[in-house]
Amino acid sequence: MNPLRTLNRIFRSLPVNLALVLMCIMWIVPTFGLFVSSFRDKEAVRTTGWWTVFAPQPVAGGEQYTTYCASCHGPGGNALPQANLSDPAIVNKYTRDYQLLAMLKNPINGEPHLKDPVLPTDANQSLAILGNVLTYMQGLSGVSGGGLKLSLSNYADALVGYKGTNTYLGDCAKKDPALLTRFRCTAADLLNPEGMGAAFLNSVLVTVPTTFLVIAIAAFAAYAFAWLDFKGRTWIFALLVGLQIVPLQMTLVPISRIYSSIGMQSTFLGIWLFHTGFGLPYAIYLLRNFIGSLPREIFESAYLDGANHWKAFVKLVIPLSTPAIASLGIYQFLWVWNDFLVAKIFLPSNPVVTVQITNLIDPRGANWHILTGAAFLSFLIPMFVFFAFQRYFVRGMLAGSVKG
Repeated sequence: MNPLRTLNRIFRSLPVNLALVLMCIMWIVPTFGLFVSSFRDKEAVRTTGWWTVFAPQPVAGGEQYTTYCASCHGPGGNALPQANLSDPAIVNKYTRDYQLLAMLKNPINGEPHLKDPVLPTDANQSLAILGNVLTYMQGLSGVSGGGLKLSLSNYADALVGYKGTNTYLGDCAKKDPALLTRFRCTAADLLNPEGMGAAFLNSVLVTVPTTFLVIAIAAFAAYAFAWLDFKGRTWIFALLVGLQIVPLQMTLVPISRIYSSIGMQSTFLGIWLFHTGFGLPYAIYLLRNFIGSLPREIFESAYLDGANHWKAFVKLVIPLSTPAIASLGIYQFLWVWNDFLVAKIFLPSNPVVTVQITNLIDPRGANWHILTGAAFLSFLIPMFVFFAFQRYFVRGMLAGSVKG
């Protein structure tokens, strides 16, 4: 083999290969970063990047602990048996810096708890120091170790719609009375209307029927346009193709007014019909081109054997059009699942996952960190559907582009 020809072929394909690698990196890295961040706590997400979980993490607060506490409690925190800071039961009593500050203000044997040195007089400085000390104490006791700290708290908070200052799992473990007024710490909390669990069910109820409706209606219409001879067939098909350019936003207000007048606003039937109507032009175009490209001899033989249009459709068209139908189903499923605007307008009382993500944000922005888990939950199903049926998607898209 000629070495120059081999090098020439390699360098010719190099730009394409580099572009593919770059596209994969641009897609995979943010997705993987979001996945890692979804297991990190609020403070970790706020202060460090997701990639730091793979590096050794020093335990913060060691210097402050040595300055204020080590002289009495010892470097390991266990010098005083009655106040053993390496005991998780003792450390768990102080989950906030202000709780630790309140305890330190209590005198011991009539003398201040901290004598040399004393805490700064400025309250903010004191709380900052004690926050680091508390972090170090939690590391000593094993309550939260330094290094890799991952949990399912963000997923749990997103699924049940928890908007507290702690975490749903943490408050359930402590049986927090404030939490139990809204939650029961059971599987029933997954159906809380403010959580992603209920929104997930709403998305399924919107997406699956719509996908089946579009496929069923489009398959019948495509067969009619491809193999039935009726007056105005070409003009009607051209009109359907032209309807693909109509912006969806133009119809939101008039259809919303119609729905309100007939009592279909905020109903699943209303959003099914809307998505079906806007999904049909492209669906009919795709399936008609595929079905029209099937060999005419197959249908002629079936008709000569006494088959009617229904039998030809069921026995021939459906089996032979599986790639195109699967491609259409994936496309329609992904489009409806990822929809935000239509669901926000026509189904406000039963929010889907794309809408519920925005509802999870506290008005004061206090629980934004759970959006990492909520976002990953929202596209977990579309990723699974696409990768499971991608070969049909590619085959169907290519076949649908063939001129019939």
